[in-house]
Amino acid sequence: MSKNIKNLFLLQDGLVFLNHGSFGACPKVVFDVYQNWQRKLEQQPVAFLDQSRNFLPNMKQVRHALAEKLGAFPDDLVCVSNATEGLNIIAHSMRLNAGDEILTSDHEYGALEKTWDAVGKRTNARIVKVEVPVPLTSAVEFCDIIKTGMSDRTKVLFLSHVTSPTSLVFPLKEVIAEARSRGIITIVDGAHAPGLIDLDLNDLNADFYSGNCHKWMMSPKGAAFLWARQDVQPMLEPLVVSHGWVAQLGGSQQKGAFGNTRFIDCFEVNGTRDPAAWLSLPEALKFAQDYDWRSMTQKSADLARQTADRIADMTQIPLLASDEFSAPQMISITLPYCHVEDVKRKLYNMFNIEIPVFRWKEKSIVRISIQPYNTQEDANALVFALKNIFNF
Repeated sequence: MSKNIKNLFLLQDGLVFLNHGSFGACPKVVFDVYQNWQRKLEQQPVAFLDQSRNFLPNMKQVRHALAEKLGAFPDDLVCVSNATEGLNIIAHSMRLNAGDEILTSDHEYGALEKTWDAVGKRTNARIVKVEVPVPLTSAVEFCDIIKTGMSDRTKVLFLSHVTSPTSLVFPLKEVIAEARSRGIITIVDGAHAPGLIDLDLNDLNADFYSGNCHKWMMSPKGAAFLWARQDVQPMLEPLVVSHGWVAQLGGSQQKGAFGNTRFIDCFEVNGTRDPAAWLSLPEALKFAQDYDWRSMTQKSADLARQTADRIADMTQIPLLASDEFSAPQMISITLPYCHVEDVKRKLYNMFNIEIPVFRWKEKSIVRISIQPYNTQEDANALVFALKNIFNF
């Protein structure tokens, strides 16, 4: 890791950016491609956005490149603006009745907790939230907890792949298989997973999965995907009905309005949008390959763990998971109880460190994200700042 890597990004000079997990940072070369696509759009808007001439063929290339990276079939993916949008499409498409149960955990992202609350209020379905204790150290224990929460009324299992507040990697494959054997629909919040952990969507075999590309895949903001198994794609309805929509007549391969599957046309053609972020995805994938990002991120993961261990030793508060269940470059660390907004403000205003500090349940959490542009000096700056703020 070196300063030379940081020069490949547009980050401010002097900023200690330890919050890649929230919004990510886009490499300069990818951002240039992004702006080039925007220029092409403005040079001939009609031709660019015309479904048959340019738009759908361009989007098809993106889906093929992304599918190869994610272990998926291209026709099982559609582009959405962010994982929250993708998961809202899924959640609001669920046909739930009064008394049905949506099983989830106490580690989920706040925006999606609100999504399911809204669905529950509309349908009179019940949200069942099971507690996954920390530190997480056992896949068997995790699976047993989730299975215990399942009942005859459970219709949906909703879990994060990598949790936002606690940075845990949930071992999902066994609970997904168990849910399927009981006829429970499985929905995975993969907001943090693409580019951070290895993904094989076909192998994971959930029913639905939505993930962001603007975080660890380093695309421009506004690029994400919704994945659905072919046999459940007919369940989904777009939040915006536009020219791509046709009435569902049954059959997962029903043709859409423009000759693709209904699944693709409903979600790719739903009003005028700037597709430049999506069209830049192949360049983001190329950037990662050209710079051997996989090898470099292993060093980043080592630095993240070392930094977390240093802070835990300083606070004498254990980490939230063993190595096996910690996200490799993003770790949530418990701090002594504090006014979290005040600590976040001091880290930024006094030490020029951009990092999330927040409350999760009764814990005060700082979440570090380490990318190859981060250095040992960045890690030292965080440890020094926390030591001064908390008077360790």
